[in-house]
Amino acid sequence: MPTGCGDGRIGTGIRAVDGRIADNWLVSTPDEPILSYLTDMDGVLVHEDHLVPGADKFLAELRGNEIPFLVLTNNSIRTPRDLQARLRHTGLDIPEEAIWTSALATATFLNDQRPNGTAYVVGESGLTTALHEIGYVLTDSDPDYVVLGETRTYSFEAITTAIRLVDRGARFIATNPDATGPSREGLLPATGSVAALITRATGKEPYYVGKPNPLMMRSALRRIGAHSQSTVMIGDRMDTDIVSGLEAGMRTVLVTTGISTRESVEQFPYRPTLVVDSVADLVGRTDKPFA
Repeated sequence: MPTGCGDGRIGTGIRAVDGRIADNWLVSTPDEPILSYLTDMDGVLVHEDHLVPGADKFLAELRGNEIPFLVLTNNSIRTPRDLQARLRHTGLDIPEEAIWTSALATATFLNDQRPNGTAYVVGESGLTTALHEIGYVLTDSDPDYVVLGETRTYSFEAITTAIRLVDRGARFIATNPDATGPSREGLLPATGSVAALITRATGKEPYYVGKPNPLMMRSALRRIGAHSQSTVMIGDRMDTDIVSGLEAGMRTVLVTTGISTRESVEQFPYRPTLVVDSVADLVGRTDKPFA
């Protein structure tokens, strides 16, 4: 059964009055209509390449009510088209334009910061394609940026090149801070772990674009022309999905089909607006999930 902040608190654990909290940050009131959704992918809609029961009905209801939505993932390996194919195998038909990856968010950020720049990339097609599409040239000759993303085969040679370029002055960007990723055999080192190696060697920290940076949330909102006050972020992780949604000014829904549990919520100094067992609990109430 869903649980929320029934004493008038909106997500942060700080009492809200007329939609405002102590620092004058404007947040949404529970009865404000929902005009759009952002939702994490793994742990919310799918789990280990299997459909989360009810996820198809949830998305069908959004479409039926003409509520815009965007599916988010911190994984930068695949392009939206590849992810669309992966999701179709689980039974979810999501158009590629409704998928927003940390690679796309990173490309959007770099295009805003330094249009038509150059980058040395440690990553796969999801990241290299996103950078090519904004007009970036990928090179190991005095690049503007070293951009680190996920890859299934981190090479010692590529990491060494990245270290040398960062040491010489290339700006260090990483798609997300996730330290590990899942596999059938167990944990795999992910972007955050390799970034730590480069930082240890160079003394330079990367700028992480993906969750929990609210920048990814804001770029996603711009993608669908949405406003944070009327948008809900759905996620399965308190330390990425919920905190980034909160810091972007959105109301948040935690589902317990992934990483975080109802019990683990109490370990954090902030709270989601609502906790439900799965997105199936939102079917029939997507227009007013907090009513």
